[in-house]
Amino acid sequence: MSTSAFHAESVSVRYRTRTGTIDALLDVDLRIEAGEFVALLGPSGCGKSTLLKVAAALIAPTSGRASLGGAALTKPGRQVGVAFQKPNLLPWRNVFDNVLLPARTLGLPMEPAQARARELLTLVGLDAFAHNYPAELSGGMQQRVGIARMLLRDPELLLMDEPFAALDALTRERLTLELQRIWLAQRKSVLFITHSIPEAVFLADRVVVMSARPGRIVDELVVPIARARDAHTLSSTAFVDACAYLRRHFQ
Repeated sequence: MSTSAFHAESVSVRYRTRTGTIDALLDVDLRIEAGEFVALLGPSGCGKSTLLKVAAALIAPTSGRASLGGAALTKPGRQVGVAFQKPNLLPWRNVFDNVLLPARTLGLPMEPAQARARELLTLVGLDAFAHNYPAELSGGMQQRVGIARMLLRDPELLLMDEPFAALDALTRERLTLELQRIWLAQRKSVLFITHSIPEAVFLADRVVVMSARPGRIVDELVVPIARARDAHTLSSTAFVDACAYLRRHFQ
């Protein structure tokens, strides 16, 4: 039996506020196997981002347990990489130095980190822009820099919180294809949060559906579409049927 990359076991999260308590997650069980791409769908406010923060060890569960490779997640570490909706690049650093930032922050050896940064910029198609600054890049290019930076430490688990939500439709579609290409090359475990059903079906091996708050897992779909997927996938019967199956949860 393979060791799961991430496992949430009966995870509940309760926030205390000035007006009372809010149950964000309730008894969530989620397993992501090594190399598996899992997309998470659910209505706004259902706790998707809270679950991602638990996986990143940014917050601790009120009850239950979160682990990576069998070891409890108690604090943020190099084994988990996170990408948010905005890449949050440092405007005074060029692309190469933004990708290198985790190595500088953690005091990692510079020579291998620089070699890794060059490899990753080639992987995301931005090697020609290594010395440009964020203001000189499109939104999609900035997001690719953020993905390269996330990969620099070679994490076991990638957590992505609606990374393409702020982009226009055409850029978002191109980056969806790019992310699949990058994932196929790296085969990292991924937890990908999105509000887009087609995006979830296109990218994921498995799509998990959460209920309204308090968030619980109410369904999951193993995507029955072979890889690599392309623009023709979007009009295939299997793709349309998978989207229709998931959409019934949000009608």
